[in-house]
Amino acid sequence: MRKTILWLVTALLAIVTTANAQEYHGEMERIYPEQQTLARKETKKTTATRQDTAEPQQTLVPYLQQLGQELLKGKTGSIVAEDPATGELLCLVTNSPNGPDIDLAIATAYAPGSTFKVAQALALLSEGIVGPKTSVGCRGVLHEGSLKVGCHKHPSPLMLPNALAHSCNTWFLKAFRSLLLSKKYLNKDQAIDRWRDYMTSMGLGGPTGVDIPGEKGGLVANSRYLYRRYSKGWTPQTVIWVGMGQGDITATPLQLCNMVASVANRGYFFRPHVHRGTAARPLAQRYLIRRETMVAKWAYKPVISGMRGAVVRGTAAAINTPAYAICGKTGTVENEGKDHSAFIGFAPMNNPRIAIAVFVENGGFGADVAAPIAAKIIKAYLK
Repeated sequence: MRKTILWLVTALLAIVTTANAQEYHGEMERIYPEQQTLARKETKKTTATRQDTAEPQQTLVPYLQQLGQELLKGKTGSIVAEDPATGELLCLVTNSPNGPDIDLAIATAYAPGSTFKVAQALALLSEGIVGPKTSVGCRGVLHEGSLKVGCHKHPSPLMLPNALAHSCNTWFLKAFRSLLLSKKYLNKDQAIDRWRDYMTSMGLGGPTGVDIPGEKGGLVANSRYLYRRYSKGWTPQTVIWVGMGQGDITATPLQLCNMVASVANRGYFFRPHVHRGTAARPLAQRYLIRRETMVAKWAYKPVISGMRGAVVRGTAAAINTPAYAICGKTGTVENEGKDHSAFIGFAPMNNPRIAIAVFVENGGFGADVAAPIAAKIIKAYLK
């Protein structure tokens, strides 16, 4: 993997804001490690010849950066936090066995696991496949043909908010299957393509356009992709894992943070960025444009209720602090080795000031590792 050192982000920001050194037009160019010295020299030369170039103002909060470093010691993973009202990145910290590696946050796409149930619920509600009061029973395991999917102990039956709060796999797998089999679509191809439109409108499936070089997008499968991937064709059972954030779905931690920022805003987001610009070099217009999702506005209320429920009484109850009204969703991402630990969330529930995604490789349960890290960042910022 091509490495970039997180503590060189200041130098990278200078590159981004110096037109003669690096231009961005939506497509991000990868800067290789061996090119960084040359790029910095070019930046220094360019800025030395321009008297109107002001020091770029970073959006990253120093004390959150320091705290994030401490929280990721001995771990491999990422912390990404942003101000949902502006898209300004507040915290961007990574760690690996070889030290900070920004690729983990912006260019490494993982299966999102149960954190994806937030986006899934919004799409299913908006399409009328389920309603806020759709109730599904769960016996701790779902048998679907030859497929057997386990679920953890929780109340049953559950309506949508509690299905999110307790992260019921059965509820979401059945709901996703219902979408693919729904008679409102001509066929399963039209169903999954319509579903994908919702996901891309929430910023998934492609680069966010962050003003740091090297970003890569994740995967949100459409029908064409599935026919290429499965030469004998595909069925709802082939892709049912997507219902719980596994299989043909991946996202970077940055994308997950941006997606949950759109939830915090009840339907829109801004491109994430790490500099504010100056009078001499104002922020590019693309970072100032409010981007609306396809999600029905009414759908956010039951989903946010479920995210708040996850923290108050569900899978993330250990991080509940009433003063901060955190809304969140845990994720335990199945992996060949030890499972990955994930969490997305925002706070406060009303008038949110911070959205966050935490991903720790081989960290185990999302509630045990990623959620406590996120809570400490949130509380440090809001106190």
